[in-house]
Amino acid sequence: MPKGRAFRRRRRANVAGGRLYKHEVKVSPEEEAGLLLRANAQGVTIPRLLVESALAEHAGETATERREQLAELFRLHRMLAALGNNLNQIARAANADGTIPAELRAELTHTMAAVRASAERVDGFIDAVSERA
Repeated sequence: MPKGRAFRRRRRANVAGGRLYKHEVKVSPEEEAGLLLRANAQGVTIPRLLVESALAEHAGETATERREQLAELFRLHRMLAALGNNLNQIARAANADGTIPAELRAELTHTMAAVRASAERVDGFIDAVSERA
């Protein structure tokens, strides 16, 4: 499954009683290409893209995009929790005798680089969400 697709499905879920109304929209070849690009980027069908876009509370933000943002937040949370666990293990070893054992120095360097990269990823996510707001 592609990254970030765990919380989405291509088609909308069925509703009780079915959908009673159908709308036909004619588009030019250029508009069709644009719709296909956007729908494929979000991993949804064109009808779903049109419905979600039209009914979105905030212009430019669909339910699919919000689910993707939520999935990214969960990924960031899991990554930060794992980094915190690594730092706690290193701190526990350092507190035992007041020094960082040689075998943990490389791990500390790697963990701190991962913390910096994670902070940049969080900053990037915040910037991306802010641009949409």
